[in-house]
Order: sequence, then C-alpha cells, then structure tokens
Amino acid sequence: MDITYRKATIEDMPGIHALVRELADYEKGLDKVTTTPESYSTDFSKGWFEGFLAETGGEIIAIALFTPMFSTWRGRMLYLEDFVVRESYRGHGVGKKLFEMFLEEARRQKAKLVKWQVLDWNAPGINFYKKYDTVFDKEWIDCKIYFED
Repeated sequence: MDITYRKATIEDMPGIHALVRELADYEKGLDKVTTTPESYSTDFSKGWFEGFLAETGGEIIAIALFTPMFSTWRGRMLYLEDFVVRESYRGHGVGKKLFEMFLEEARRQKAKLVKWQVLDWNAPGINFYKKYDTVFDKEWIDCKIYFED
C-alpha cells in the first residue's frame, strides 16, 4: 500500500471537508455539519487549525486536525479536533502513524498535554487510544453554546 503522510495545505481543504462529512455521517450527525470547503479554506488560511493527512492515489484517506489551546494549570496544549481514518484503511497502521505525527508535533511545539474527545459508544476508537498512555476523564462534563450565523 503506497501511502503518503504530510502536513495539510489549503489545497487539501475540499478533500478534508469531504472526509469530515463522512465521519459526521458515521456518527449520525451529518445534519449538524454547517461548515463548507470554503469555510475550511478561510479558517485554515487564518491559522485556526492545522493538520496532517494520509493519502494514496491522490485521495485523502485519513486526517488529524488540531488547534492550539492553553491550560491554566498545565500551559500550552494541542487539541485534536478530528481524527478520521476512512473505514477501508482502518487496521493497517494509518491511524497509528497519523496519531503519532500529532503527538510529535505537540512535543515539537513544547505542549504540556494534548486533549481530544471520543464518543462513549465508539469502542474501536476507545480501544485505539488505550494503546497509548491515555487518561479517560469521567470527571469533566463537556459544555457547548452554539451561535447561529
């Protein structure tokens, strides 16, 4: 399998957005996606997020999108916003490689921690993260406020 791993560029935004929509469909939330490839391009160009991707034959098959954050207790951190491997490529080490690229980027940026979320029903995702020194935090409750355009 000839797979290339690299940092995302602005030209990748349509393909990245398509993969995010695929994830949203898997998570039964496609109707909640309000972003567009154009909004991805705008936000990416303004530095709102960065990412790594895996591709084969010109097709993006996996992404790890992240953004810088700050912890008042720990300091600098990176937040892994989305981590997606196309289903047909799971179990071949693609996710492992991308996740480790993300962790290495966090170390390079001298982050004190990384954070992300995984759905409580996503057993394959939870099992993947158990292979790392992951702390599954049951103490904190996620909170959100949505703003309409």
